[in-house]
Amino acid sequence: MDIERPANVSFFDFVGGVQLLQWEDTRTAVPVLLIGICVSGAVGNLLVLLIFIRDFRNGRGSEVKALLASLASTDLAILLLCAPVRALTYYKQSWTLGGFVCRTTDWFQHSCVVAKTLILAVTTRAKHNLVPRTDAGPLYSPTWIHGALMSVWIVSMMFSIPQMLFASLVPYGSETICVSEMPVCASAFMSLFYKIYPTVTFALPVIFTLAYYTKTLYTAVNHAPSPRHQSKVILVLLCLSGELGLMLLPEWGTFTWIRLGYNKPPVGLLMFAQILLYACSSLSPVILMTMYDDVRRGLVAIWLVFTCRGKKRASCEGCPKTEGNGPEAGANAVANAVSQEKEKTFPDVEHFWTGRRNTHVDDEHDPVPWEREEKML
Repeated sequence: MDIERPANVSFFDFVGGVQLLQWEDTRTAVPVLLIGICVSGAVGNLLVLLIFIRDFRNGRGSEVKALLASLASTDLAILLLCAPVRALTYYKQSWTLGGFVCRTTDWFQHSCVVAKTLILAVTTRAKHNLVPRTDAGPLYSPTWIHGALMSVWIVSMMFSIPQMLFASLVPYGSETICVSEMPVCASAFMSLFYKIYPTVTFALPVIFTLAYYTKTLYTAVNHAPSPRHQSKVILVLLCLSGELGLMLLPEWGTFTWIRLGYNKPPVGLLMFAQILLYACSSLSPVILMTMYDDVRRGLVAIWLVFTCRGKKRASCEGCPKTEGNGPEAGANAVANAVSQEKEKTFPDVEHFWTGRRNTHVDDEHDPVPWEREEKML
C-alpha cells in the first residue's frame, strides 16, 4: 500500500476496503474468508427472520421479537450488500465498481452499523410479553416500534453523510482507487464531528445497553415473579450487546484514529477490524439460536416440517397406484387381501391338527373322547 497523503487534505483513507496491497496472499485468503462469513451469516439471519415471521403469524409475537427481526434484517443487508464489495476490492486490489458505489458503500455500511447499535438500545424499552391479535391482522405490532425504527434509520443515515461527501475516485497509474479525502478548510469542524460521532452512535448506546441489562438481569434473578423466563431473554439481549460492543470496537477505533489525524494504523489491524465487523453480523443469529428458547423451538419446528415433507413424499412414491373409481378400488383391495389370506399356510397350526388326527388314544379315560373315531360311531 504505497501511497502518500496529498498536501491539501487533512486525512486520506481508502473506501470500500484497503487497496494497492502488495501481499499476494491477501488476494485469495481475505476474499474467501469474507465470502464464508457472508454465506454462513446470511443463512443464519434468514432462518431467524423466518422464525420470527412464523411466530407473528401464529400470534406469538412480541415487541422484542419485532426489534430483533429488524436487527437480523440489518445484519443481512450488511452481509449481502457490503461484504461482497470488500471481497471484490481485496481480490482486484483496486476499485472496479464505479463512482456511485464508491460514494455510497461506506455511507450505507456506517448507516447499518449505527442502526444496529441504536436498535439494541431501543430494546431496553420493549416488552417481552406477547402482542395480542387484533383486527389489524396477525402481524400487528405497537405503533411506537415503527416510529422508533424510522427514527433510528433517519439518525443513522444523517450521521453517516460525511462518508458520502468526501468519497471520490482517484486515478493511480493504470488503476483507479476509491478514497476519502477531507480538505483542510473543513478540518476544524470535522475534527469536532469525528469526536462526537463515535461517542453518540457507538460508545454511549453500548455502555447504556450493557449497564441497563446487567442491572435488569440482577433484578430479574432476585426479585421477578417468574425469574427464569425473564432472565433468559435479558441474558440474550445482554450477550448481543456485549458481542456488538467488543467486535465493533476495532472498527470504530481505527476509524476515529484515522479521522482525528493521527498516524495511519497498521494495515493488518485495518483488515482485522473489517473482518470482525462482518463476523459480528454472522455471530448474532448463532446467539439467538442457541440461547433464545423461542428461536430454538422455531428452528426445530422448521426442521421437522422439512423432514416430514421429505418422508411423506417418499412414502407417496412407494404406494401402489390403483385404477378406477373409489368403490371399485376398495373392492379390489379387499378381494386381494382375502385371496392372499387363503393362500397363506401356517405350518405350526397345520402340523398341530395333523398330529391330533393321527393320534390313537387307547386309554378309556381319555379327557377328549370326541376325538376318538370309535366313540363317535
